[in-house]
Amino acid sequence: MRLLCLCNNWLGWQVLQWLRERGDEVAGLVVHPAERSRYGAEIRSVVAGTNCLVLDGSRLADPRVLEQVKDLHAEMAVSVLFVYLLRAEFLCLFPLGCVNLHPALLPYNRGTYPNVWSIVEGTPAGVTVHYIDEGVDTGDIVAQKEVPVEITDTGSSLYRKLELAGLELFQQIWPLLRQGVAPRRRQDETRATSHRFRDVDRIDEIDLEKTYRAKDLIDVLRARTFPPYPGSYFRHNGKRVFLRLELVEEPDENGKGK
Repeated sequence: MRLLCLCNNWLGWQVLQWLRERGDEVAGLVVHPAERSRYGAEIRSVVAGTNCLVLDGSRLADPRVLEQVKDLHAEMAVSVLFVYLLRAEFLCLFPLGCVNLHPALLPYNRGTYPNVWSIVEGTPAGVTVHYIDEGVDTGDIVAQKEVPVEITDTGSSLYRKLELAGLELFQQIWPLLRQGVAPRRRQDETRATSHRFRDVDRIDEIDLEKTYRAKDLIDVLRARTFPPYPGSYFRHNGKRVFLRLELVEEPDENGKGK
């Protein structure tokens, strides 16, 4: 399989590395520019010393870059935590389509911060491999795996669980995708939820003069606990005071706790 991979963060690194180790040909790699990149050096190192073409993900709409992608003759594109929207003129270049690994149980939590919104809004958490269309995480579903949200989970711990589940799901479904026999089904639009990057702004500031239901406040604080990111805060003497929540479950009768 000749591939173009669009990768960011730890999960993108791991998927790319796994594809290379199993012998798939990564003809092209699309990465985020430095200011939006996570694990960029590790991702680039996977294709170091090969003939893989490395492209800037912020420039995919440039006709010259599209021509470079076309010249790769990749059969499929694989996207993992890639934040740029892909247009029709890009998607049509791959005979076997473009697939994405998204850390949410679609159609719940399309877009950004699915780990946050599963805690704050109580929506099911999980991971999904789906085909990419011109919408934001709206394409046909190939495979999914639900991930339980524990009462002691923070945004950080849930994100890590989603990363590990996502890698496992991708590895399980990839052989069927390669063979062109993977199942696909349309998403149920009646259950869809979606969020943008700036949506967390409306929950991050804790108003000291406002009355909150205890559960709602705890859920916001734990959802936004993700060191080293600042998360939720309140204002005091003109400065923001950031909060991080630690949750420790009481041991059960066998001495086990979380």
